[in-house]
Amino acid sequence: MASIYDESHEMFRDSFRSFVASDMSPHGAQWEADGIMDRNVFVEAGKHGFIGTAVAEKFGGGGTNDFRFNAIVGEELAFAGMGGAGLGITLHNDITTPYFVEYCDEDQATRWLPGIASGELVTAIAMTEPGTGSDLAAIATTAVRDGDEYILNGAKTFITNGINSDLIIVVARTAPEGGHKGMSLLVVERGMEGFERGRNLEKIGQHSQDTAELFFSDVRVPVANRLGDEGRAFEYLTFNLAQERLSIGLFGLAAARAAMGWTVDYVKEREAFGQPIAAFQNTKFVLAEVSTEIEVTRPFMEQCITQLNSGELSPAQAARAKLWGTELQNRIIDRCLQLFGGYGYTSEYPIGRAYADARITTIYGGTSEIMKTIISKEVI
Repeated sequence: MASIYDESHEMFRDSFRSFVASDMSPHGAQWEADGIMDRNVFVEAGKHGFIGTAVAEKFGGGGTNDFRFNAIVGEELAFAGMGGAGLGITLHNDITTPYFVEYCDEDQATRWLPGIASGELVTAIAMTEPGTGSDLAAIATTAVRDGDEYILNGAKTFITNGINSDLIIVVARTAPEGGHKGMSLLVVERGMEGFERGRNLEKIGQHSQDTAELFFSDVRVPVANRLGDEGRAFEYLTFNLAQERLSIGLFGLAAARAAMGWTVDYVKEREAFGQPIAAFQNTKFVLAEVSTEIEVTRPFMEQCITQLNSGELSPAQAARAKLWGTELQNRIIDRCLQLFGGYGYTSEYPIGRAYADARITTIYGGTSEIMKTIISKEVI
C-alpha cells in the first residue's frame, strides 16, 4: 500500500522530529516532576509552523486543512515518549483550534487567531463537570444574558491545558431548556474577574500535562466572546468530534509502535539464562503478534485520515478509530512491558511511563463504552 504522505509531509516530519529532540525531550523528566509543560514550548512550536496549521495564512497560520500534518505531530510526540506534554499540543492543534477557525466572526478571528497560530494564546475546552462525565446533556454551568454580557457560573474538571491556557471554550447553558438544547460556547480569557483555576490534578500518568479544575463565579463574559449562535453548542461540539477521536486513536497507534520499538531494542540487549531475551520463543511470538496488530491497524488509520481530509469520515468510523487505537495502545504497551521484566515497572525506561500514560486514553474523548454505542447505531 502506497504511503499517504508525500515529500512535503516527510520534510515537515523531519523538522518536527528535530524540534522535539531539541526543545522537548531534554526537559521531559523535569516537566513530569513539575506536573506541567513549559508554556513557552507553544511559542517555539509556533515560530516553526508546527501549530496552527489550519489557521489562515493572513492570521499567521499554515493555511491548510490537511490533517496529515496533524497526524505527523502526534506520531512524533508519541515516538519520543511525550504522552503527557504531547497531549497539550495535539489538543491545541486538533481539538480546540478547529472551533476557532470554524466559528470565529471577523472580529474574533482578528483578536485570537494570530495568537493561536503563534502559540502565544494557548487554548483549552471546558466541557466536563464534576457531576457529568460523558453526559453533556447534564451540564449545569449557566450563563445568564445581562445586556452585552453573560454572567457565567459553574465548575469544570479534568480540563487539559487547564493551567497553561489563555483562551478556554466553556460549554454553558444559556437557556433553561434541558438536555442538549439551550447550550452555548463562550470563550473565557485569562484574567477575567471571577475566573479561578483550581488544582492541577495529580494523576497516575501524563504528569507533564496540566489537567485542572476551573471555577466561574459571576464571570462577566462579553457577548462578543460567544462562538457562533446562542443555543447551538451541541451542534458545534459534534462538528469536530470525528477529528478529535481520530486524533486520539492515531496517537494510540503511534504509542504502540513506539513501545514495540523500545522493546525490540531491549530484548536484543538484555540477557537471561545466558542468552538474549530475544532468543526465547515467547519473546518472538509476543513481538510477532504485536507487530501484526500494528501493521493491520495502520492502513485503517490512514484510510480514516484520507476520509477526514475529504469530509467523509463518519461518526461511527471515527469511533472505531478511537476505540481500536486506544485499546490497542493499552494492550500492546502492557504486553511489551512484560518483556522488560521488573525494569518495565521503573522510570528507568520509557515503557513504564507509557504504560501509565496510556490508561486514560480509553476514557477521555469519549469512553470505549461510548464508542461502542456509537458504532452499534450504524451496525444495528
